[in-house]
Amino acid sequence: MAAVRSMNKLYGVCFHAARQTAPRLLQHRAFRVGAVHQQQPFDSSLEKPQFPGASAEFVDHLEFIQPNVISGIPVYRVMDRQGNIIDPSQDPQLSKETVLNFYQKMTLLNTMDRILYESQRQGRISFYMTNYGEEGTHIGSAAALDPSDIVFGQYREAGVLMYRGFPLDMFMAQCYANADDLGKGRQMPVHYGSKDLNFVTISSPLATQIPQAAGAAYAVKRENMNRAVICYFGEGAASEGDAHAGFNFSATLECPMIFFCRNNGYAISTPTNEQYRGDGIAARGPGYGMLSIRVDGNDVFAVYNATKEARRRAVAENQPFLIEAMTYRIGHHSTSDDSSAYRSVDEVNYWDKQDHPISRLRHYMTARNWWSEDDERSWRKQSRKTVMEAFERAEKRQKPNPELMFTDVYQEMTPGLTKQRESMWRHVQQYKEHYPLDLYDK
Repeated sequence: MAAVRSMNKLYGVCFHAARQTAPRLLQHRAFRVGAVHQQQPFDSSLEKPQFPGASAEFVDHLEFIQPNVISGIPVYRVMDRQGNIIDPSQDPQLSKETVLNFYQKMTLLNTMDRILYESQRQGRISFYMTNYGEEGTHIGSAAALDPSDIVFGQYREAGVLMYRGFPLDMFMAQCYANADDLGKGRQMPVHYGSKDLNFVTISSPLATQIPQAAGAAYAVKRENMNRAVICYFGEGAASEGDAHAGFNFSATLECPMIFFCRNNGYAISTPTNEQYRGDGIAARGPGYGMLSIRVDGNDVFAVYNATKEARRRAVAENQPFLIEAMTYRIGHHSTSDDSSAYRSVDEVNYWDKQDHPISRLRHYMTARNWWSEDDERSWRKQSRKTVMEAFERAEKRQKPNPELMFTDVYQEMTPGLTKQRESMWRHVQQYKEHYPLDLYDK
């Protein structure tokens, strides 16, 4: 409870201006939830601005607002880099079993990444994106959600899906586009999705998930089912127009929404100092009327606390929250990228060796005698064996039936699709030596 009280305070102090107006805004919000929004009554006798678009006072001197009026937003953390709890009141007091699960999921994701990355380099799959260095943002946030909450990912949130129980076999099936793939082989690798786990299928176009998530959150609000929607994106995606649309819709429609920004330092090859001039992404929240917070994304407990409190309040108060998780993308953007062209080896090594979310959590566990060198060796061996077994099964599995290329768009196949299907089969029969159909599911 102490941690919850402190989190409530922290959300309030991130922005001084927001804190000053919070009581009035929350009182107004409580009055109008579920009702038609109305402008304040017009009173011509008051010598103050009556404009409906803002809340302000008149001034008699000309002054432009400085861009750094909101700057130096603090970074909330629970653990230091050695895994020590800084303020005991912020310790989420998670059980040993829960913390071990955090660690094992983070390291299992890391192991899967290494194997699938090498698989692409060997030409076994066409594409891959690793999650190196960002594991804490995935697991900490996923653990704070309810299983019924809807997740909209970008393309670097595999850990969220893993924490929810997505099997290794399904990860492999998707990357190999085999007959077990839930997407039936139609998506490029790492574009996961699971209806059963409330994880909306990832799509490549940047930031399209943000307004979609706002719409889903509005639907959830209307259902009154005590659910929330969380939308993940990178700081690069926050420069897209879809981010503005999603932020504004969720705020004006008062949706139970968590915008979770992974600020990992780079939008592919573009560093943050070339992406924006303001104080990161959290500084944008007040402009949309959203409560915002910046957290240490390499501290899984800080991410957990912030997401848990944001989720609680989003559902209770029907309002969106913006979380900016500061982290670092240790790996290349994807297998199509070579990050050595735009950053130094020393820069990457710092984050990999000195400020990694996995090593920080391991320090925490070791200090409590929850984890040992023997445990580490045994788990690393076991997890690699488990991933390799799933990898081998996926590689041997047949590809999806070619007929599936023409299904799931229209209830009844259109004449155009019918002609395309017939043309495909004629082509396959004519050049059958190039199309070994025995490799495809019947």
